[in-house]
Amino acid sequence: MRSLLSILLIGVPVTLILCLVGLSHGFIEDSQKRQRGSGADILMRPKSSSFLSLNGAPIPEQLVGYMAKQPHVKMATGVYSVVVEGVTLFATGINYEEFTQMCGGFQFHSGGAFQRPDDVILDDYYADQTKAKLGDTINLLNAKWHVSGIMEGGKLTHIVVPLKTLQERLENAGKVNQIYLRLDDPANTAATVKYLTGIPALEGYPIISMEDFTSLLNVNNIPALAGFIAVVMGIGVVIGFAVVCLSMYMAVLQRTREIGILKSLGASKGFILGIILSEAFFLGLGGTILGILMSYAAAALIHALKPASLPMTIAYDWWPIAGAITVLGALLGALYPGLTAAAHDPIEALSYE
Repeated sequence: MRSLLSILLIGVPVTLILCLVGLSHGFIEDSQKRQRGSGADILMRPKSSSFLSLNGAPIPEQLVGYMAKQPHVKMATGVYSVVVEGVTLFATGINYEEFTQMCGGFQFHSGGAFQRPDDVILDDYYADQTKAKLGDTINLLNAKWHVSGIMEGGKLTHIVVPLKTLQERLENAGKVNQIYLRLDDPANTAATVKYLTGIPALEGYPIISMEDFTSLLNVNNIPALAGFIAVVMGIGVVIGFAVVCLSMYMAVLQRTREIGILKSLGASKGFILGIILSEAFFLGLGGTILGILMSYAAAALIHALKPASLPMTIAYDWWPIAGAITVLGALLGALYPGLTAAAHDPIEALSYE
């Protein structure tokens, strides 16, 4: 029972590590997939914005037409994105005809294009999360919207609304906060970006190729995330150390007589220490396996409750990392009890009650 409880307690930090990494990778992969699904080659964002946020003054909508007239630009469309929940779930206002022409059109599970100014199109992830169905009325951005369609995910955003309606409700008429450009030939992307960034009228606007933008979406470029993961891993080592240290110390006390018998039969200190460390190794290994299984359960629960807000993947490449961290903590925790057991005097150990 002590060993089973130790494995369970070791498995908890393994689950935390794998869930945190899975969520961070899930957010990044989901964002990359949706940006690529826009069909654009170049992205223009507001002044003073970063690749993670849209802070900064909105872009005048007149710039959309100006950008569409530039060399190699086949078409341009402006969108307005606003946070609905947390920092990753956005609703995006689009010009339906322009955007569907750029991205190749939405794949609908039910319903279709906007028919009313207050229509909203949801992707299957957000529809599952909110249990919304075609024809339902949902509350979004302090207003009521009519669900006109449920689409397949992967096209820019989880929630799509008419651009004009969103602009009016946010009191930002004639403004967008992202402009997507599709070129006549993707091979011209680098040259077009260089040309656009050199236009005086566009000075200060971040203009970047979609390939470069999606490559920026990684764990190392998200402030404090790498440090946070390191802290969680450190906590995992400490928990593994403490649990195994306590468990093995109690095991040594309970097995004092057995240790005395082994030493009286000629067992060396290294042999005794090896027994303790071996048990700790298997406790760490068992905790790792349990933690991996619990991460699958956590992923299934998150996907059932918040598939759009909390996209989570299974980070297979982190299994050996989490296992190594856990086993290291377990071996360190077993070191003191093992040395204590190896130092037992055989006569005193045999007389231990």
